[in-house]
Amino acid sequence: MNKIAVVILNWNGEKLLQQFLPSIIQYSENASIYVADNASTDTSIAILKRDFPTVKVIQNKENYGFAKGYNEALKFVEEPYYALVNSDIEVTANWLNSIIELFDKETKTAIIQPKILDFKKKSHFEYAGAAGGFIDKYGYPFCKGRIFDTIEEDKGQYDDKTEIFWASGACFFIRKEVYHELEGFDADFFAHQEEIDLCWRAFNLGYIAKYTSKSLVYHVGGATLDVANPRKTFLNFRNSLFMLVKNLPLNQFIQVLFIRMILDGIAAFKFLFQGKPNHFLAVGKAHFYFYLKFNIFFSKRKSSLKANYFKLNSIVMAYFIKKQKTFLELF
Repeated sequence: MNKIAVVILNWNGEKLLQQFLPSIIQYSENASIYVADNASTDTSIAILKRDFPTVKVIQNKENYGFAKGYNEALKFVEEPYYALVNSDIEVTANWLNSIIELFDKETKTAIIQPKILDFKKKSHFEYAGAAGGFIDKYGYPFCKGRIFDTIEEDKGQYDDKTEIFWASGACFFIRKEVYHELEGFDADFFAHQEEIDLCWRAFNLGYIAKYTSKSLVYHVGGATLDVANPRKTFLNFRNSLFMLVKNLPLNQFIQVLFIRMILDGIAAFKFLFQGKPNHFLAVGKAHFYFYLKFNIFFSKRKSSLKANYFKLNSIVMAYFIKKQKTFLELF
């Protein structure tokens, strides 16, 4: 049995499979390759059977979204290391070698992210993950190589192996035993930031997430849900709040929530002034849904919650007030 399973979640992505599966098959000779299909209504399954007979197909009963889609599919995957890969990822030669080596040598390293560059502009980092992720005290995510809408050119400034707080779900490596110990992604997230929540829960149990530049992939981004879609705004704001109530110690959560309400309000009115009323409404809807489901997510809290580990107090303050636009300017 191979050590690593490459698992691609697909929903009506026939064109993406035809475009990007060949590079994965070409450069993943030391892996088992699966496509987990979320009840596609296009010709994805027929294409897989016809053009990619070596790929194993797992057929979910319905479109479960990213989180539950993987939870259901990974019940049928036996390899000890998982590579959860978006269908719009192009991989490169030897992309798995350094990952397997890290997992083999470092037993506490449970989650790994490769360098993620932009498929459409290969000289630059890609928005969803770049060179590894962090969050500030108020739950706002940022990355080495990408802070808000500022995306850095890759000049080798992050050619290293470092500890990070979260790894991008676009190309997410995790030990099978840790994934199942954590009971997988939180299916109530549906999509967006469920990987940050999973990494946070892993951190609270003492596991480590790392980034390595020795593994390189290119990501299209927005192939399933474009950044201009207000639903993406809704999911990001809502799920970020869900993470806070689940993972922060109670006294810290109470302190953070009030400031977070103010910051989200400012963001909402910024959308309005930019002529994006649907995004303004999406932030309000996210908060309404958060209050509606608060008790459900409060009940998911565990006893092993850690405090005072944020690298930064406020990425909003650093970026918009102090004008610190890159990760290296922050620290």
